[in-house]
Amino acid sequence: MTTEKPASPATAPVDHLRFHRPHAHLNTTFGNDKFALRAEAFARFFGTPLFLGAQTAIVAVWIGLNVLGVTQFDVYPFILLNLAFSLQAAYAAPLILLAQTRQAARDKAQSDADAQHREALAVANAERQAQAAQTTAQLLELLEQNTRLTEMTKSLTERIEGLTRELHAHICQNPKR
Repeated sequence: MTTEKPASPATAPVDHLRFHRPHAHLNTTFGNDKFALRAEAFARFFGTPLFLGAQTAIVAVWIGLNVLGVTQFDVYPFILLNLAFSLQAAYAAPLILLAQTRQAARDKAQSDADAQHREALAVANAERQAQAAQTTAQLLELLEQNTRLTEMTKSLTERIEGLTRELHAHICQNPKR
């Protein structure tokens, strides 16, 4: 014997993204082409511990090889290393700005969808409150009707009791009729 309940509309899965879908086109400010997606991925990679660790290791090896004399491809003051950092900064800044702009567009779309969702919740809440007020008014009316019926029943019961006493008294006074 199973205790499974049939799926009802109340337990059906809720589409939590229904307010976000109308704004999905904003997720791709600069398109979904390979360059835009890879540029954003690369810009996001700049701030990771892996990137910082790898860059630190490369710079340490670069300086170590040149200072210790293992190789002389970029002697002190490391002009080539400085050029590499300048080139990296020249590409990193626009890529980071690109990623920030795309993220800002996504954040705005998310904010708009959240605002719509909050508004829909407020409307639904107002409807529920109006329904609750209507139900309360109906309940009060039913209670009033119940009170009147109870009073009427009491009055009729008392009248029947009175008539029954009169009938018994009348029968007791005239037993052979």
